[in-house]
Parts: sequence; C-alpha cells; structure tokens
Amino acid sequence: MGEKVEAASFDLAGREQYRKRLRQCLSVFGRLLAEKRFDKPRNLMGLEIELNLAGSDGLPRMMNHEVLSRIASRDFQTELGMFNLEVNIAPHRLNGRVLDQLAEELRAGLGYAHRKAEEVDAGIVMIGILPTLGHHDVGSGSLSAVDRYTLLNDQMRAARGEDFRLDIEGVERLVATSPSITPEAACTSVQLHLQVTQERFADVWNAAQAVAAVQIALGANAPFLFGKELWHESRPPLFQQATDVRPPELQVQGVRPRTWFGERWIDSPYDLFAENLRYFLPLLPIMSDEDPQKVLDDGGVPALQELALHNGTIYRWNRPVYEVADGVPHLRVENRVLPAGPTVTDVIANAAFYYGLVRALADDARPVWKRMPFAAAAENFDAACRHGIDAELRWPRHGRSSGLVTRPAVDLVREELLPLAAAGLDAWQIEPADRDLYLGVVEERCKRRINGASWQVGTFHRALDAGLERDAAFAATTRRYCELMHHGSPVHTWPVGFPGPDESGRLPSH
Repeated sequence: MGEKVEAASFDLAGREQYRKRLRQCLSVFGRLLAEKRFDKPRNLMGLEIELNLAGSDGLPRMMNHEVLSRIASRDFQTELGMFNLEVNIAPHRLNGRVLDQLAEELRAGLGYAHRKAEEVDAGIVMIGILPTLGHHDVGSGSLSAVDRYTLLNDQMRAARGEDFRLDIEGVERLVATSPSITPEAACTSVQLHLQVTQERFADVWNAAQAVAAVQIALGANAPFLFGKELWHESRPPLFQQATDVRPPELQVQGVRPRTWFGERWIDSPYDLFAENLRYFLPLLPIMSDEDPQKVLDDGGVPALQELALHNGTIYRWNRPVYEVADGVPHLRVENRVLPAGPTVTDVIANAAFYYGLVRALADDARPVWKRMPFAAAAENFDAACRHGIDAELRWPRHGRSSGLVTRPAVDLVREELLPLAAAGLDAWQIEPADRDLYLGVVEERCKRRINGASWQVGTFHRALDAGLERDAAFAATTRRYCELMHHGSPVHTWPVGFPGPDESGRLPSH
C-alpha cells in the first residue's frame, strides 16, 4: 500500500475495465517468467518496522504527523493509525557483517526518532500491540490523514456492507465492532524482504510458509488487545477480522479472507498472483496509463501497477512482490509474520534466524514442504499464535523416516532448526561471530522460555498481584517495557515484574 493514490469514486464499469487490465497484467507477468526476464541473484534483503507512539504515561499518542515533521527523514513514514509510524531500512546485501550493520543503523535511526518524539511526549515503542491501546483509540477519527488510507477504508467498508466484527477468544474473550478498518492499526509488525530469482521463488516462499509458525512461537509479542488478555500473538486474528470484507453469509460459503495464510504449496510465483485475481475483489480499481502488453512488445519492462496495487490489498503472511528497479524487474518474498520488538537485538536475531533457516530449507534436497501437508503448516501457525513460546508444532520426523511428530517448538528449534539456520547463514557468508551472537539470542529464548509475550503476561500479572487496577497494570507494564526496550538488552534477559521498593530502580546488570 505504498502507492500514492488519490481519493476518488469508481463505478461498476470501472471495475469491469480494471478486471480486464488485471488479467492483461497477469498474462504479461506470465510472459516475463517464460522469457526469464527477472534480475539475477544479488542477495538483497530489506527491513521495515511498524512502530507505536506512546507518552511517558504509557498511553498512545495520536501524533504521527507532528512527530514525522520533527523527524524529517524519508526513512520514516506514516502508517494506518495516527499512533503509528514505519521505518524503512535501505536494501542491503545479505553477507559479511550485515547483521551488525543493520543493528547499528536501527539503533541510530530509532534513537534519533525517539528523541524527536519525546519533544512532544510521544516516544517510540516497538511492540506487537500496545497494551494500553483501547477500543476508543481506533475509531475512524484515528485514521491517518492520507488519501490511500481513506480510500482503502471506504472501499473495504463498502465491500463489507456492515460493521467489522472482532471476536477473539483466548485467555479472555474480546467481542467488539468497528465501522472502520482502524483496529488493524493496532498490529505493528516487522517485514523482512528477500529478493530471489524466479527459479528459487517457489522454494523460498514454501520454506517461509513452513517456518512461519516457528517465527511466531519464538517472537510472539502481542498478548493484549483492548484491555483483554488473548493469544500470545493476537495480531493475526485481529488483522484477519479487522480487514474481513466478507459478511457472515460469505464466510460460511468458504470465501477466502483478505488476510490469509494460504491453502497450498506453490510451484511458481505465478500461482500466487493468479490466486489474487481468482479469489479477491479489487478494492482500489485505479488505472494507470501504461499498456503493459505494448510496453513488453516494444522491449520495455512494464510496471504492472494494477497487479502490484491489487496484491497490496491482500494480506498474505508471506506476500509475493513484483517491482522494477533500474529498468529490471525483480521478485521478492515479503515475510510479514513477526511482531515489532522488543529490542533491536531481538529484531535482528529474528531476522538472522529467518534468513538462515529459509536459505537452508530452500536448499534442502528433501524439502520440508514435500514431507508435510500444507494443512499442518496452517495448524502450526494457529497453535503458535495461541501459545507462543509454549506452542507444540507438528514437524516431519528427523532423518529418513516419514510422517509427522508433535514437538515443543523450543525443542524443535534447539535440536533441529538452529543448526539449519547456522548453515544457512554460512551459505549467505555471514560473519561467524555475528551468526553466533544473534542465533545465540534465539537459543537463550528457547532455554529460558521467555519472549516478549511471556514477559508482558508475567509482568502484567505481577502488577495485578501488587494491587493495581487493570488499566493501571497495563500502563505500568507498558512503561516498564519501554524502559527495558530502550536499555537494549534482549528480552530473554529482562526480569519479570518491577524493581522492588527498596531498589534504586536501576536495571540489573547481565
């Protein structure tokens, strides 16, 4: 949704014309694949992080426009809610000291942004869902004043034809309605991009789908929503329901939701773009002046803007991306699974684990997606969202044996997946010291069974036990989270709870 679109209205004829253009774009995309026109491997990766704004009291601040004007950097952009920002890190080659380089760039950029935000009491918070966010904070008036968000909201509301309904049952149950898509803004995530060749795309996407549940189990950081304790990673059910343009009758008929894990392994990137056209109503039928067929016939490279914009309104957890850079088309897998935070070190550790593991699995002669039904990957994803670090996942038996076994996620990671991730980072030629540092963070999380979600839950309940009311406990948990986040030590080292009354309040050394 990075396209700059103008608010407008569309009639039915426009939608018919747009569908025709989408089919033309898909045909041209198929030709580009058949003619092998895509960029050669350059081992490029990219990173985006969605952020929250919260004041010194831990409560959300609806001030992204003012904060962005103070930051005054093109690396920082608006997001859907007025309490959101996004930071984009320029593409890097995935080799050498890139992990430490990314960490330093993030620390510098986020530190600067936080200082500018503090000038108006609106600090930066990296977290999956801000615990203090209330239902009243995500009304239509909280939508960022950007045409593309207004237009998307209007089109999704029209497609739905009634209020959006949230119904998530976890430790507690949340039931709420919204006349807009703004509750989606509660979800703040990390997006990991990986440029791949067309020949490798299907293997990388399948590998990313297979490990999505493991990413969630290790990185869960969103246990609360609107004052309720729900799933350890409550973003996926929230995102699905907040963008669900299907009224109940269409849900019963099995129409696919726009936030979608998928339903099968793929053989080609074409499969995913074809599904987009087959299953999903175009929400933003905005026509460009480009004739993609003519551009290709004339030896050029079409932007396929309609295909790309439609793809941007379908929220796969691993999204295909088509883009043209310097006159050459390329393909990326955009991994959208992880929540933001808790610290820069945790974010880079999650990235290292993902890039290493996906490389190793995509290179495997007996790939995991040939040994595991897609339905098992989808069930794993649900289990990881519900239970986080304590999830149990179904995974192919180790070695030559066939069939699946159910294993604690932490055991699967430590015994089988961490060595694969290390081998994958070696294949990327990542500096061994950086490999060991960041994968060591993942291993310690598994040993101690502590991630962002488990820390939040434990600290919140300590606050309740100390006699705080729920709202005060959420605020205290958020303030303590922010203190530790800015201290910078990875989350597995964070003490659960709060410093005692006889303590100075300083963090213990690690």
